[in-house]
Amino acid sequence: MFKRLPVLLAAVALAACSSHQGDSSDTSAPATPATTTQQAAATPAPASSAAKAPASASTASTNSAPATDSSSASAAQNDAQASTSPAPKKPAQPFHDNGKWVEGTNYYLIQPQQPVIEQGKINVTEVFSYGCPACYHAHSTVDQMAKSLPDGAVMTYLPAAFRPDENWPVYQRAYYAAKALGVADKTYDAMFDAIWKDGSVGSYNLATGTLKPKSEWPDINKIATFYTKYGIKKSDFVGVANSFSVNLKMKRADELVKAYGVQGTPSFIVDGKYRFDIQSAGGYAQAVELAQYLVRKEAAGQ
Repeated sequence: MFKRLPVLLAAVALAACSSHQGDSSDTSAPATPATTTQQAAATPAPASSAAKAPASASTASTNSAPATDSSSASAAQNDAQASTSPAPKKPAQPFHDNGKWVEGTNYYLIQPQQPVIEQGKINVTEVFSYGCPACYHAHSTVDQMAKSLPDGAVMTYLPAAFRPDENWPVYQRAYYAAKALGVADKTYDAMFDAIWKDGSVGSYNLATGTLKPKSEWPDINKIATFYTKYGIKKSDFVGVANSFSVNLKMKRADELVKAYGVQGTPSFIVDGKYRFDIQSAGGYAQAVELAQYLVRKEAAGQ
């Protein structure tokens, strides 16, 4: 029935979902290049959907997050809590730089270092959107990355909204409502499936691989129906989603995405200091390995 969906996912697997293509204003944290000098993994990295936003949405796409000042960025530290994993954490390995990973090629230094979501631990943060097909393609790798982190490190999630032309702000709002209601972690994978497998709360027509008309895009009321399967009343979900607290978290998330210098999704931020993506790492397995390397590097103070 959904014969064209694999074509869509294969196409977006060539480049990450883009926020500000061609925007060279971010000098503190350069955009990840399309290719790396390191050999790619046997399984190719996903190409994020690099479809450019229409002219009417270009301003929101490139400037959706205002410049972050130190006070608002610091407040963002407590906007979300880390996902917990039932799998036991592996002990941290001693840091040894064998020269495999190259700054400026495989990962990028964020200057100055930015706030993290959960204090007291080394954060590995996925910048993502449920509406991003490349994020859907990579989310099993993200699950693996979370389970592979050593003690002292934690996986956190930062939803982006820089593609209003693909309905991302409503998915950002839904994530923070689910987080406030305590169901974001256990519904992370299921929400991707509801968008990209059965299409029940998706903005894409899975049969054609194209965006639905805006009149058919899911709103927060429709998305709330999905969360009723997890014991949340629809009215409660909608109320929390439209609250001042969630509005504030969305604003701070936009600021933090910009402060991290994120150019596309999925992107990964290690302790507010390093940024990489699956392409720059060289593939899915390499992204997991690079996250572990950067955690050890940060833990060693190097």
